[in-house]
Amino acid sequence: MVRVLLSLKGLSSMRNSKKRLALFASGRGSNGEALYKAMQEGYINGEFVVIITDHGNAGIVERSKSWNIPLIVMERSDYDSKASFEQAQLDALEPYKVDGIVLAGYMRIVGTPLIERYEHRILNIHPALLPSFPGLHGHQQAIDGGVKITGCTVHFVDAGMDTGPIIMQNTVPVLPDDTEDTLSDRLLPIEHKTYKEALRLFCEDKLTIKGRVVYIEDDV
Repeated sequence: MVRVLLSLKGLSSMRNSKKRLALFASGRGSNGEALYKAMQEGYINGEFVVIITDHGNAGIVERSKSWNIPLIVMERSDYDSKASFEQAQLDALEPYKVDGIVLAGYMRIVGTPLIERYEHRILNIHPALLPSFPGLHGHQQAIDGGVKITGCTVHFVDAGMDTGPIIMQNTVPVLPDDTEDTLSDRLLPIEHKTYKEALRLFCEDKLTIKGRVVYIEDDV
């Protein structure tokens, strides 16, 4: 079988074609919904062609019912090993010929097979200003750390935990009486805005990675 590899320059000639994207989500799906609406409005030149969740009762299941997008439930407990679970993810994606994967509240570390197959084509959003406060409970980590400003980070996914090249960040203040919930509520609309802009740039092939630095086309 012959595989045709396209350079970034070659891809740029295809900007009028919508990027075919997979949405991975574990939770309520608010970021996923914000991205979906931005696609429907024409702001993002992409489309979700499949949704994969690792929880059959996740909020994204109900939230996406009206989108008419195939949804696949893949729970880790249904597989004998991590390797078989990760291979099943690859197999599930294959028929959809996706150009990229969007993680939106996906609470599982992405395995090496997916990262290698979709290198620099997996995006994630994290509720903190990476590299500070990676992992779970980014809001609470920021409060406990006594920082005065926190925010969100959209980044490419690599083999580490929230360590991939940073695409875009935005900030919000941390108030003296903040709780994890109040800080989360203040940050959420900023997350939506930031993720929409980062994904728009990705879908227009305007992102270039040099080392660990992500450049936006106009900045190169």
